[in-house]
Amino acid sequence: MQAPRFEIPACPAADVQRLVRDLRVSGALGQVLVRRGLSDPGRAQAFLAASEEHSASAFDGIDEAVTLVLEHVRDAQRITVHGDYDVDGVCSTAVLARALRRLGGDVDTFIPDRAGDGYGLSEDTVRRLAARGTRLLITVDCAITAVEAVDAATQLGMRIIVTDHHAPRDDGMLPRAPIVHPVLCGYPCADLCATAVAYKLAQAVWHGVGRDARELSEDLDLVALATVADAVPLVGENRSLVRRGLQALAATRKPGLQALMSVAGVSPGAIGERSLGFALAPRLNAAGRLHRADAALELILTDSQARACEVAAELDRANCERRQLERRILFQAEAKLAEQGERMAYVLAAEGWHAGVIGIVASRLSERHHRPVVLIALGEGGGKGSGRSIEGFDLLAGLSACAEHLLRFGGHRAAAGIEIERDRVEPFAAALCAHAEHALAAADMVAVERVDAVVGGDELGMELAEELRSLAPFGRANPAVSLMVSEASFHDCRPMGEGKHARFSVHSRGSRTRAVAFGTGGRLPAHEGVPVQATFALEVNEWAGMAEPRLVLRHACPAPLEPAAIGAAAEQQDELVLFALP
Repeated sequence: MQAPRFEIPACPAADVQRLVRDLRVSGALGQVLVRRGLSDPGRAQAFLAASEEHSASAFDGIDEAVTLVLEHVRDAQRITVHGDYDVDGVCSTAVLARALRRLGGDVDTFIPDRAGDGYGLSEDTVRRLAARGTRLLITVDCAITAVEAVDAATQLGMRIIVTDHHAPRDDGMLPRAPIVHPVLCGYPCADLCATAVAYKLAQAVWHGVGRDARELSEDLDLVALATVADAVPLVGENRSLVRRGLQALAATRKPGLQALMSVAGVSPGAIGERSLGFALAPRLNAAGRLHRADAALELILTDSQARACEVAAELDRANCERRQLERRILFQAEAKLAEQGERMAYVLAAEGWHAGVIGIVASRLSERHHRPVVLIALGEGGGKGSGRSIEGFDLLAGLSACAEHLLRFGGHRAAAGIEIERDRVEPFAAALCAHAEHALAAADMVAVERVDAVVGGDELGMELAEELRSLAPFGRANPAVSLMVSEASFHDCRPMGEGKHARFSVHSRGSRTRAVAFGTGGRLPAHEGVPVQATFALEVNEWAGMAEPRLVLRHACPAPLEPAAIGAAAEQQDELVLFALP
């Protein structure tokens, strides 16, 4: 795998100094803000405040959906909230069901089974719901492409509201029903996840009956969880929702979330976006990936502490099983990838792969090899696939270009799912690779490490570590800060974590800072004492009641420039290409 390319965007000193003066921030934070397009003090201050919020009324046409909901609540007619089996689908189901039940609505829920029902709203599901008495069907996190299934629901006498955030069909056809969708309805924050959309609809409904929608803020814990898990851009209102949601989660009274944090070893007082993405979300997702899809929803909705502990333990076991399956499939998929040699995109298929896990493995492979990757779990008659992509490749557009080989597909530019007949796998692989060869340039195939600030060792203290927290929550479109340390060298390297990781110290400008390198096999990419340029995340490490600044190594390479030239390069060059040591 080729070493990442360091990119140091231009950073005019005058812009940095203006932020330092007007906002009273450090020069390092000023660099970060300028390089992230926030050189204007007003915009920078608004970003740091993370207070953007828009009224639910900003959705064009939401009043029609609200009227329909209130009619069915008033008449005590059965309302079914139809979700999806991932975190966003489960949380959006819970948010809307909780809000409508608190208004006295007769509300039940439906989470499709990954193996038995497949993704999204189906005509078979519509018939089953009609038979059990559903009068109003509200979809969350699905159905914007389910035109035929929505028509079937209407023909069976049901009313239907579609709330979703996925891309509509290529042919432009939309469901014939009221739609609440951030892009299609012109909402100011087009990148809301499905749970945030459901939350906005719940706010509009409560406003429609004269209730204070601020009472719904206790469910911002679910909005934050889904927003992080669904990897939507953490800017604008999404950033505000996650920051407020983390505060709600720290004080949550939901027995299910309390039990989930307990089994995951997450302290409510130290909850952050990493806890959501790497501890809580995988356990909720494990329900739909491996076993009963509604377990995660039961956990969130239960009022019983005892039942919450039982279900949380069930999900924790499922997550352990998921990790074991993932390791096995990853090993097999890496072997298949090596057999194919260098390609612009990879399609890997095998018998025995679990359809609920292949998406995670595709993500690992795409990140590791910096290529679009689609994994297909083959079964009787065909296969189900899941793909992940890189920044420069629109995966959904790639699948559209190969649509003749697919039975079904859907998703977005970064992640998508497919259904395919067995004898079409090889033609599909060839077609996707050919499309990637036209769509991707050589530069797209190399990972980029974007430097946010160039600093010296004397700046790497607790004050800067805590100051950088003001940029959180971190995620897509607002990644963790990458600091390039100038005049650096590594010392005192020792393995940790059973030899999987390394701890060491970074010396720069007469200062020494503790550092760790994860997943390096206990080794470092540079010899002790050799001058390097290295990028790090700087964090506050809390352990046994103590707190200290800690660097987390991202990348390192030999220092090809004189130290004084590094700062000049940061201002004068858009890109600096460096190569990591083997």
